[in-house]
Amino acid sequence: MAAAVDSVRTAGSAAPRPGPLPWVAMYHSVGDCSDDPYRITVTPERLDAQLAWLRRRGLRGVSVADLLAARARGEGSGLVGLTFDDGYADFVTAALPVLRRWNCGATLFVLPGRLGGDNAWDPLGPRKPLLTADGIRRAASEGVEIGSHGLTHVDVTQADDLTLKTEVVESRERLAELTGVPADGFCYPYGTVDARAVEAVREAGYGYACAIDPGPLTGPHALPRVHVGQNDTAWRLYLKHRLHRLRRRPVEGL
Repeated sequence: MAAAVDSVRTAGSAAPRPGPLPWVAMYHSVGDCSDDPYRITVTPERLDAQLAWLRRRGLRGVSVADLLAARARGEGSGLVGLTFDDGYADFVTAALPVLRRWNCGATLFVLPGRLGGDNAWDPLGPRKPLLTADGIRRAASEGVEIGSHGLTHVDVTQADDLTLKTEVVESRERLAELTGVPADGFCYPYGTVDARAVEAVREAGYGYACAIDPGPLTGPHALPRVHVGQNDTAWRLYLKHRLHRLRRRPVEGL
C-alpha cells in the first residue's frame, strides 16, 4: 500500500493526463439493512452480486490510491474505486471476506476520534459500532487503504477555522500513529465540500480527497463518487456507471 501512496504523490508532479473522471463507488455499512433509514447499508450478498457484476464487465474494484496511481501511468481503464465511509465494525466481518473472494481492494475512511464508538451523528438510524484501533490495523494488514473521514464526523464546511484544522490535520496524524502509514486520502463527512475545505485538505498533505457531487470544485481534492446501495442491481449499476461517464467532464491532473 505504501508503494501505491508514493505513486499517487509522484503523479502529482507529473504532466497532467486529462481524461474521464474515475468511477468511484461509495459504500458505508455491510450487514443487516432491515432498519436503514439513511440507506447506508448493503447486505454481504448484495455486495457480492455487485462485485460479480463488475467482474462480468471486465472491471475490478481497487483502492482510490491504486486507481489514481494506475491512471497516472496511463492505465486503469478497467479499475473502479471502492470506498467505505465511517469505518463501521462490520467492514472487517462482512465486507472483507467478499472483497477477498473477488480479489478486490478498497479504501476505508475512518474516524480516529471515535474509535470503538458508534454513528452518533445519525439521529434516526440504528446505532452501528465503529472499528477499534485493532480493527483498523487488521483492515490495513489485509491491504485495505486507510484514509481519514475527519476526526469526529463534522461537516467541515460549517466548522470554524480551528475545528476544520483539527478535523483534517489531527485525524491524519492519529492515523499515521495507528497504522504506521501516512493517510493519503481524505473523505468529506456528509459529502459536503467548499473551496475552504479543499484548501485545508490540500495544505494538510493529503494527495486526494473524496466528496459526492462537488460541482465546479471537482478535482484531485474533490473527487465525485457514486452512492451504491442495497437497491442497486445489475441494471441500476449499469446506468450509474454509464451516466457517470457521460455527465462528468475531464479534469486536468486526473
